[in-house]
Amino acid sequence: MKREIRELLVQGGNQLGIELKSQEVVKFSELSAELNKWNKKINLTSIRDDSDVVLKHFIDSLSLLKVIGKEGRLLDVGSGGGFPAIPLKIMLPLLSVVSVDAVEKKILFQRHVARILRLHDFSALHARVEELSLRYPLHFNWIVSRAFSDIPAFVRIALPLLKDNGCIVAMKGKKGKEEAVAAEKECLEMGVAVTAVLDITLPVTGATRCLVLMQKREWSQGNIHSKKTI
Repeated sequence: MKREIRELLVQGGNQLGIELKSQEVVKFSELSAELNKWNKKINLTSIRDDSDVVLKHFIDSLSLLKVIGKEGRLLDVGSGGGFPAIPLKIMLPLLSVVSVDAVEKKILFQRHVARILRLHDFSALHARVEELSLRYPLHFNWIVSRAFSDIPAFVRIALPLLKDNGCIVAMKGKKGKEEAVAAEKECLEMGVAVTAVLDITLPVTGATRCLVLMQKREWSQGNIHSKKTI
């Protein structure tokens, strides 16, 4: 990773209130190098420019640090090339992370990177998330995804895997609040309430990332549709 790209990563982190340590920057540099190498052989991601990778993959993934704890169990559904799973694991080494995707080549890349970066307690599974309910019932503190366009569909497959006091986090764009409102009734019918909608302005690009937080209704605090701009 070139010096100006490393500086962009650090700058982006600072604007999100995240201080990246030197060893974390090194890991992101290694991740970037492996992503470039693999992208020349197989199509892991359409985002290939180094600065775009930093902003649209790394920094975007790190926006979840606003809502994810340092310890516990996290599932990333439809993780593709490992986003947000791998950046979160780099920053939160005590977090247990399971990453699942139905495309085998993307999971093979994630396993390779986990070995290169020495990421412990990180599992990349080639599977459909619907297949995990017997293996991980009521298991995860956080279930996240950038891949689902349909909030109710995401909630439906995440619910059997979620701990009673756990949190489902849908990563959305600028219309995330509208999507959350539209999904409210169907989610409530499944016993899930939207507890917060966080609007985050991403560094440099100025793009809006919306995090829709949902919990099982009996564990929600009644803060449905609370809104915070960061």
